[in-house]
Formats: sequence, C-alpha cells, structure tokens
Amino acid sequence: MKVLLINPPYFNSKYKFIGLVAPPLGIAYIAAVLEENDIDVEIIDAAALEMSWEALEAQIQKANPGLVAVTALTPTISNSLKTAQLAKKSCPEATIVMGGYHPSFNHQEMLEKDYVDIVVIGEGEYTFPELVKTLEEGGNLSKVKGIAYQDVVTPPRPLIMDLDELPFPARHLLPMDHYKILNQKLPTATIISGRGCPMQCSFCASAALHGNKLRMRSVKNVVDEMEHLINDHDAGIIAFMDDTFTLKPSRVAKICDEIIKRELNIYWGCTARADTLSDELLQKLHDSGCITMFLGVESADQQQLDKLNKQLTIEKIRQAFKLARKNDIRTIASVVLGMPGDTRESIERTIKFAKELNPSYAVFSLATPYPGTKFYQEAVQQNLIKVKDWSKYTLLSPVLDTVDCSLDELKKLQKTAFRQFYLRPIYLLKQAWMDGPILFKTVVTMIKEV
Repeated sequence: MKVLLINPPYFNSKYKFIGLVAPPLGIAYIAAVLEENDIDVEIIDAAALEMSWEALEAQIQKANPGLVAVTALTPTISNSLKTAQLAKKSCPEATIVMGGYHPSFNHQEMLEKDYVDIVVIGEGEYTFPELVKTLEEGGNLSKVKGIAYQDVVTPPRPLIMDLDELPFPARHLLPMDHYKILNQKLPTATIISGRGCPMQCSFCASAALHGNKLRMRSVKNVVDEMEHLINDHDAGIIAFMDDTFTLKPSRVAKICDEIIKRELNIYWGCTARADTLSDELLQKLHDSGCITMFLGVESADQQQLDKLNKQLTIEKIRQAFKLARKNDIRTIASVVLGMPGDTRESIERTIKFAKELNPSYAVFSLATPYPGTKFYQEAVQQNLIKVKDWSKYTLLSPVLDTVDCSLDELKKLQKTAFRQFYLRPIYLLKQAWMDGPILFKTVVTMIKEV
C-alpha cells in the first residue's frame, strides 16, 4: 500500500502573512518511520509549493495512493477537509485519514464527513505503520491504538518516551528549497529537541497534545541532527520549535557545549521562558551561535499571567529581555491581547509594556481558545466564544469579547499595537541599519495585512 501524506495549502493563513513557511515536521517524522517499515511513502507539501487545488488534485492522481493522510491545524482545518474531499474524489478506493492537532481533539467532527474514514489521535509515528499493516491484511482496526473511525474510538496510544528511537524526519521527501523566513528562501531548517511541557499554560494546544511530562532527546542525538542538517541540507540557520527549548537550562548548556566542541558553523534560534535565563546561560547560547529567542510575554497584568497559569512574574520578563540584549541575542516578544478579563486600559498597558521591553520584534496575537486547551474548555463553559468559524482562529481575528471591547474594537487595538511598535522612528532606524530592506518590507506588509 502506498501512503501519501499531505500538508494542505495555506493561502491566507497567518503563516503566509508573516512570511514564514516551515517544513511540516510532524508528517516528515511519520514518513521516516514508514520508510523504516519498508512502506512506500510520498509527501506533498502543498503549502510550501503554493499549489492550486487543480495542481494538488493532479498530484494526488499521479501518486495513486492506497492511503491518504492529511494533517490539520485549527485555522487550516477547512483547507485540510477540502484536501481530504479532493483525495476521496481523485482516489475513491483509498482510505482517507486525518491527523494533527485539530482532528485529535475533534475526531467526531471529522468523521461526520463522508470522505474521512479514520482519524489518528495524538502522536502518529507508531500508529501509522500499524494502521497500514492492518488495512493491508484486512485486520481488525479496533486493535490499533490511537485512532477513531465510524463510531469507534480505540484506547489511546502511549506517548513515545524515548524520542531517540525515532529516525530523523524524512526531509528528503520535502521541497527543502521552498521554505521561507521573512518571505526569503534562506537555507533554513527546523528541529524539535523534546515534546511535552510541565508548565501547563491554559492556552497551549501543543502541551495538551504531547502531555505534561517533558520528554527530551539526548544531547548527542540533537546535535547529530544539527550536523546532519548542515552537511546534508546546507542549513545555515536552524530554528528549535520546542514548546520551550530552555525549560532545562543545564541541558541547554550541554547542547551549546557540544555545538562548540564540534565547531559547527551555524546560526540558530529557539523558544525560551523568561525565568530559565541567566547571564551565564545566555553567554553560552550566544557563543554557540544562538542569535534569536522567542519569549512569551503575553500580558503586562500579573493577574492575567496568573489566570493563564504562566507561573511567571512581570519582573522576570523584564530581566530576561535585559539579559538577552546584554548578550547580543535578538528577541521576539509574543504578546496576547483580548484575554477574558482584559479591558481597553489593560490592553493599552500591555502594548506600552511591549515597547518598554524593547525586543527586536513583537507579535501581537488576539486571544484564541484552541480545542483541547483548558482555555477553550473555560471559554465554552462561560459562553465567551462569539465566532465559531475555525478559519478565523488564526490569532489575527478576534473570536472573544472582553469586558469592554467588542470584536471590532479588539481588531483596531491589534492594529494600533503593531503600528505603535514598528513605526517608532528609533525602531525603524535601528532595524534598517541591522536588517535593511528585507525586514522593512516585511514590517510594512505585516501592518497593512493585520
């Protein structure tokens, strides 16, 4: 049985608007495990290739698979479902499978579609080979853990505890020359060094899927993959996509030491948590090639941080940005506007706080309750959700009213935030000096599109 894995077209998603097109590591991991089991597999990354529906249909027909699996996030679910429908039309005898964050938490919604046969729930690396073998042999699907079909939900598949057992993602099946940062096709690669997060922030869908236990790959395994990306894929920049890469500072220090020991000539970036950063660690990060960190700020209101279960203080956030600047590491501040309990005054205070932190870049998202999160459960229970169109769950469209802000007012405040941050004369001069026209063009596009 040939397996076809599809990352659907993005079109007008938030990723395209910020100029980011990243490799779909989830399906690339699944493809690598399928290859280890001698299963014929192909990937179509329709998002990276900017495929039209007609081109995608032609590629599906050409592949002629026995199983088509489509990955889905909440904001891209409509495109994912259209892709599944197209696959069923093109290959009516094929089994159509949905997987990823949104289907994992909404399997019943997926199975209501007559063109979706099976939903894979949770981590799919070991589910897929077993599913393919069962289908090939005409076996009993109810024995396959971690799936849903018809009116059956099988027992959950245990999380993968030893991540070193997994092969590196099958990047040879991806169009590696089509991935972008700031709309530029740079020699960029992504990597995940661990899964799960014990912090349990109420809005985090990733932790909801991967569990509250941090499962980490070994230092050697992580740096081996970095070396593989440099040697085999000419990577010049590597981005760690972990929920929080710096959660275990001692491990991060060991990774930095190993990068330095191997003399890897690489720039890289990561996600970070403010209360895990010290001057000593940031020096080591800088010396090993780390040039950018993505830091969750969320709010200037300590009460809001506590409601989000961030377990973080405003002062710790301030200190982290100061230390990053001292060690010449650029920062991306992630800010959330329009949480339940937010007021116009508190939102304006948060925007002001973001400017005071003086990060290299800032992303102002609108509060969005994703299925599977505690935030979503609370929003449903309190009847806070005003928009139920999943395509609007992009972090750019308001879906919740706050205490004294309507949906339209929230959108205006988000535009104000981007303009106030990026159109400061001193900011524009500094960034133009550092990054030149590429960043300026992206910033202008960002402000126009929000």
